Formats: sequence, structure tokens, C-alpha cells
Amino acid sequence: MDPEHLPVINNYLDANEAPSEARLSRMHFHDNQRKVDYVLAYHYRKRGAHQGHGSPGHSLAVISNGETGKERRAGGPGDVELGPLDALEEERREQRDEFEHNLMAAGLELEKDLESKSQGSVFVRIHAPWQVLAREAEFLKIKVPTKKMYEIKSGGSIAKKFSAILQTLSSPLQPRVPEHSNNRMKNLSYPFSREKMYLYNIQEKDTFFDNATRSRIVHEILKRTACSRANNTMGINSLIANNIYEAAYPLHDGEYDSPGDDMNDRKLLYQEWARYGVFYKFQPIDLIRKYFGEKIGLYFAWLGLYTSFLIPSSVIGVIVFLYGCATIEEDIPSKEMCDHQNAFTMCPLCDKSCDYWNLSSACGTARASHLFDNPATVFFSIFMALWATMFLENWKRLQMRLGYFWDLTGIEEEEERSKEHSRPEYETKVREKLLKESGKSAVQKLDANSPVDDEDDEDKLTWKDRFPGYLMNFASILFMIALTFSIVFGVIVYRITTAAALSLSKATRSNVRATVTATAVIINLVVILILDEIYGAVAKWLTKIEVPKTEQTFEERLILKAFLLKFVNAYSPIFYVAFFKGRFVGRPGSYVYVFDGYRMEECAPGGCLMELCIQLSIIMLGKQLIQNNIFEIGVPKLKKLFRKLKDETEPGESDPDHSKRPEQWDLDYSLEPYTGLTPEYMEMIIQFGFVTLFVASFPLAPVFALLNNVIEVRLDAKKFVTELRRPDAVRTKDIGIWFDILSGIGKFSVIINAFVIAVTSDFIPRLVYQYSYSHNGTLHGFVNHTLSFFNVSQLKEGTQPENSQFDQEVQFCRFKDYREPPWAPNPYEFSKQYWSVLSARLAFVIIFQNLVMFLSVLVDWMIPDIPTDISDQIKKEKSLLVDFFLKEEHEKVRLADEPTQRSQGGGDRSRRSRAASSAPSGRSQPGSIASSGSQHTNV
Repeated sequence: MDPEHLPVINNYLDANEAPSEARLSRMHFHDNQRKVDYVLAYHYRKRGAHQGHGSPGHSLAVISNGETGKERRAGGPGDVELGPLDALEEERREQRDEFEHNLMAAGLELEKDLESKSQGSVFVRIHAPWQVLAREAEFLKIKVPTKKMYEIKSGGSIAKKFSAILQTLSSPLQPRVPEHSNNRMKNLSYPFSREKMYLYNIQEKDTFFDNATRSRIVHEILKRTACSRANNTMGINSLIANNIYEAAYPLHDGEYDSPGDDMNDRKLLYQEWARYGVFYKFQPIDLIRKYFGEKIGLYFAWLGLYTSFLIPSSVIGVIVFLYGCATIEEDIPSKEMCDHQNAFTMCPLCDKSCDYWNLSSACGTARASHLFDNPATVFFSIFMALWATMFLENWKRLQMRLGYFWDLTGIEEEEERSKEHSRPEYETKVREKLLKESGKSAVQKLDANSPVDDEDDEDKLTWKDRFPGYLMNFASILFMIALTFSIVFGVIVYRITTAAALSLSKATRSNVRATVTATAVIINLVVILILDEIYGAVAKWLTKIEVPKTEQTFEERLILKAFLLKFVNAYSPIFYVAFFKGRFVGRPGSYVYVFDGYRMEECAPGGCLMELCIQLSIIMLGKQLIQNNIFEIGVPKLKKLFRKLKDETEPGESDPDHSKRPEQWDLDYSLEPYTGLTPEYMEMIIQFGFVTLFVASFPLAPVFALLNNVIEVRLDAKKFVTELRRPDAVRTKDIGIWFDILSGIGKFSVIINAFVIAVTSDFIPRLVYQYSYSHNGTLHGFVNHTLSFFNVSQLKEGTQPENSQFDQEVQFCRFKDYREPPWAPNPYEFSKQYWSVLSARLAFVIIFQNLVMFLSVLVDWMIPDIPTDISDQIKKEKSLLVDFFLKEEHEKVRLADEPTQRSQGGGDRSRRSRAASSAPSGRSQPGSIASSGSQHTNV
């Protein structure tokens, strides 16, 4: 390839001169000077498979600011007639050329590879020079540290001593990372302004903005740069959606497993955070925030606080469980059930094939139920409701503390809204609406002078435009919820039919309940895992057809839909066992049938709480283990392997540089793209529901959640550091809609636990019996009190046990319910005990709910949202900033007036010399900004 045919603009690179082999860093352009702040990648395909004839090692084009050079390309238009694919590829090439030219017009500097093969991937490296960084930082109001530092006071002497002791004790748990924000000293921060350069401590322009901030600035330019050839598409996201570019991402700070002592933030995060071997250490939250941005930093801070809060709840849960184990021998009802002398003859569990049975045969279930159905679980439910409130209050305080140290306190909603850009789908929809209303021709569609104005009210989509999408959303969500309920009903039918089938055989009759429960729960788990993935995709599709304007609106609506569907999916089988199973069975002689001959299933003799515990534990543990080990670890590895095999088998010329050490942008391109934090949050929110909603039935839920989260923190860390492309740094001051969902679950859990204790457990019936019907104030006789009599001669024809082998002749059988005996005036009607227990249950729900809500509000009121020391420091910082600002302004004016005053008197040169020597050293050092408002030294 001749040198004049190289697509080189300004900064000419001679094709006959090999690039420098002494690369200082793979994070820079090939001139070893300019840092790569962002990378665009696309796949090209040439017509005629023309191969480059130049030296293979020199296939590099550098594009910089300056005059745009037009080069003639091999296989360009006019050589041969274009086929459909060739025409599309040519159109995409022209759109890329225009977009890159617009990027250069915005001040960015580009470097890209030559398209020297018949097809392949090309990487466009982008560098933002100081002028662009300064301009965009001022536009985005990015806060940067000033020269002024002040000491953060940590309270009284006792608090200081306690803090010092605590820090000493926890030193082995601290990650070995340099402190990015000294605990005692903090820089005053102020939004960047080119007119106030003298305020900032700019020692080195190349490092004044860290890599995350530089990539954030470039990303903002990429999002707002238009391309008229692509239907006036605005931003890189639209171009990626239209397959003009394949990917856009900032670079990682080198390799995380590189040999040698060279250290970068990514390698440091891997060694001190993203390995399972450091699971016992605290997270380096400041370094996470510096590398990934505030949004991801807040997620890991929230996850760390949630995990640490699970420690006390786990301890209390284990104590409650151990209390159940310790008192199991003292539980009178279970002892009565296990007593063979009582000989409670129970009615058959199914028609024909089931025989009469002794209640003592359910001894094991009754004893196991006491482990979770004891008075301690009531107090544990109250504790967990208060725990949820304290967790949310402490998160608000930690969020404010992090916001203060990360300079997020000044972020306003208007500023955040001003940075939001329209989504590509929204632009397309608005353009289609405008074209339809104005009747423009196809030629006018591509007119560069008619861009979509998002701020014009006439261009916005009205509710009429979105009504079809809303209708589809409503109908689809109702269908998905109905589908979930249908599957739950299908599992119920499976349990009923399987129980009836197993009861026909003597060999399997003894283990019917255990077999049916275990298999049904496993089926529920598999269905939940499958539907989870389906509902996630459906929620995304439903949100797309709504056509939200901004990414933030899209994310919020997606979260709500996904949470609703996954919440119903995960908890519907648990809700069934807790509140519906065994409630609509009927009674002997008048059973409720699902199908002909198949009765509604009943709870076990010890109640449904034990089955609820089994259901909850298997679904919770299975969901965590399978999702963590298969979906979060296995699937990404399979995707990476598949992509690697695809690249190896892709047709094309062999790359002569393949044997060389790959560049950082090549390594990052092979990683999985970052798709957001929604899956991570969603997994933890569902787990939070397991921990709080049904904790009365499973006190060990916090323990298993804690064990899972210890692994989850490092799993997510490893994924972000080693398996994902570097996300764009996003500034945000809170976790958004997730906090509202957490708060809603916390309040909902109070109601759910009140009903679990009142309806599902035997806590209320025992209290009513003990204080209203017991002769001696104990629970002796409680089991007999809860069992009603039935005259077996009144069984319907064809439902009596066939070939009964019961030891004795049965005249009356017992069933669990509060009904009048057959000899009463109103046989089998609900007895007064039933209405007493029902009244007590409703009263307990009301009292429990109001008591816990009152205590929660009290805890909320007692714990201020903003820590007192942070509130004081924010006020102090504002005062110090005003003083510092005025002082620097006066100093600037004084230094600007001094030359004029010196020129009016004699001996001006000696006075000027003395003034220069007495100037503050911070403004006289090389590489610093001069005190004059518009002047600064070159770096």
C-alpha cells in the first residue's frame, strides 16, 4: 500500500517506518504520549477480499485534530456494482467516517487500525486532550479537589480512643490499599471552572483527572455527537443499536494477573478484593468507587452493609433454633402425639386406598415442627422487623457519609436530568411520528437539517402514542402472573395425584408425604429458575415497547416489571403452603374435590409450618447455589469459550501480529459487556425477601443468606474485575428505586409474619387453649382439643377404606378441626372454639402489626438519616469554601494589580523580584496553574 493511500490525517505516520517497539504502556497511542481514554470497535467486511500489500506490522492510522484528508479506498464505490451486503457495509463505513469526523470536530483525538484484511475487527482509540477535558468538566460540573485541605474532627476524646482501639483490632481485616481519602484530612471540592484554575491543585495535567473521570467525559461526548447519515442519530448508543459500531468501552488499567511488581488499580483490586482468599477482609470501597464509579461503589457498599447486618440476625436465628432443639423434650403437644397409649385413630387421608391410621405415626413430623414453631419465633419475627428498619436507617446514614467523602452532596436532580440523553428507540419513534404527521417524503427523512428535538413538546410521545405499549404491558403481565399461578396449581395437582398413586402400594404408603413434598419442591425450584430467566427477558421486551425517553426511566420501569414478575414467581408456591394449603379441604363425609376422586391436600398432623420451612429452605438454597454456580460462573465462561472458538474459526487472513503480546483493547474486547447492576440487585432483593418475609417459619434463613453473601461479594468482585469490560463511571447519590423496594418489603414482611404466626403456626391455638380451656393452665390435652370426631358410618358410599387392616373396629375417627361432634345438636358445624381461635388470630395480627410498626417508626425517629458529624462537616465545608474562594480571589486581584503599582514607582525591577520570591510556592512550581485567571503554565 502506497503511503499516499494511508488514511492519515495530520500526525502523519510513514508506512515505511515501523512503529516503536519500546511501548511504554498498552494504555497509550503508539506515540507513547497520549492516553487511550475510550475505544470503539467495529467489524468490517471488504468487497473482493483485497489484501493489504504494505508491511503487516505497520497497519496503523492516526487521526487527530486538523484538516481531514480524503483517501481512496480499495474496492471503493464505482469499482463494481454493489450487492446488498456491500451497499450496507459501504453505508456503515460512511456513517462511521462522519461520526469520527464529528468527534474530531469536538476536540477528541483518534487513532485507528487500517482495514488491511478482507474482514476483521478494527479498534478506534480515543484520547481527550486537556482542553477538551477542561471544557467538558466545566460543562458537566465535575467536582475536583482544590488546594485547601482541612481536618475532619471525629468527636470527643472518648470517641477518638474508641475509634483508635477499634481500628487497631480490625487492622488484620483491612485491605492493603493506599488510602485515597485520608480519614483526618480532606480536600475542599469545587466544580471545575476554566476561569478559576488558580483554585485547583493541578500538578500534572495528564493525571489531574483520573481514568474513570476521563472515560466518563469522553462517553458524554460520544452520547451527544450526532451522525446525519444515520437518520440524524444522536450518540454512540444509537450507532451500536444500528450495528454501525459493535462495542464502545473504556479500557481497564492493564492486566490483573500480570507478572512482576508493576501495580495498577485493577491488579490491586484483584489481589485485595476479587479473590476468595480475602473473603474475611473489608472491601476497599474508596478504590472501588475510584475505579468503577459511584454507582457501582454504592452497590458494593450496600451489599457489604447488608452482609454485615446479617451477622447479628444469624446469631439470633441460631439461638432460636437451638432453643427449639433444647425444649423439644419439654413440648407437651409433641409428646402427646408421640404417646402410643393415646391411640388417636385418624380418618383416612384419601378415598378407598387409604386406611385409618394412628396419630403417633406422625411423631417425627410433630417433633421437627417444634424446632421452628415455638414461642421464640414470635420474638424473632419482631426482632427481624426492627432489624430491617435499622438496616435501612443505617444504609441512609452510610449513604450520606459516602456522599460527603465522595463529594456527591452537591448533585442536584436538574444536573442529573441535564445529562440524560434520549434512547435510540425513542428517537426513532418520535421521528416516525413526525414523518407520519407531516407527510414527509423518503428523501426528507434523511435530511440533515431536521434533527429530533427532544425538548420540543410537539416531538414528545403522548399517552396516545404509548397506549398500545401500555396495553400490551398490562395484558402480558397479567398473563405472566396467571401463568405462574397455573404452574403452582399444576404442582398442586401433581402432589394430589402422586399421593393418591403412592397410597395404592404398601411399599410406598409409609413415605408418601415425604416423597410428594420433596419432589414437588424440586419441581417448583426448577420452574422458578426457568421462569426467572424468561421473565427477565419478557420484562426487558415489555419495557422496550413502552419506549421510555431516557435510560434512567427505562431502567426504573424495567426494575419494577422484573421485580413484580420475579417476586410472584419466587414466592407464589411459598404463599400457597403458608396461607392456602389445608384451608379448603372440607371434612370427612363432605370433602372438597379437585377432580373426581382426588381431594384437596391437607397439612401434616403437626401443621403446615414444617412443610413451609422445607419449601422455603430448598427454594432459597437451591436458587442461591444454582444461580451462583451455574448462571453467574458457568454461563459467562461458556460464553467466553464460545466467542473464542468463533474468533478462531472465523474465516480470514492470518494476523501477522497475532503472536505478539495483545493490546489492552484486544483483551478487553474479548470480555463480556457490562449490562448493568439490575441482576445483582435483583438477586439480593429476592434474598432479602426470603430473610424477612417468612422468617417466622425459617429462623436459619439469615445464616444461609450470610454464607451466600460472603461468597457473593467476592464472586461479583471477580466478575467486575476479571470477566467484564470496564463499565462507564456513573455519578449517583443513592441506589435509586431499589431503596423504595427494600422499604416496601420491610413493611410487607410485618404483615406476612403476623399472618404466618397467627394462621400457619399453632402459636395462637395453644395460647387460647392454655388460658381459656385448660384445666390446669398447661398444654396437657391440647392435641385432643384440636381433634374433632367423625362417625365413620356417615362416610359416603365408595369412599370407605377397602380391605382395612386396622387393628381394631373403628366407630369414630378423628380429624384436625374445630367442629361439633356427631352427637351434638348441630353435628360437624364449627364449634365455639373455632370462633374463639379465629378471633384471637385476627386480634393478634392487628396487635402484632401495630406494635411492630410503632417500634419501627420509633427506631426510624431515633436514628437520624444524616450523621451529626457529617452534617456539621458539610456546614463547615461550605463556610471554608466561601472563605477560601474569597481569599484566592483577593490574591488573584492583588497579584494582577502589583505590576501596575510597581511601574508607577522607582526601582520597579527590585520590587518585582521581591514580589516573585514571596509568591506562594504552590503557584510558582512548574506544572502548576498560575494565579492569573486566564494564564497557566504548560505541562
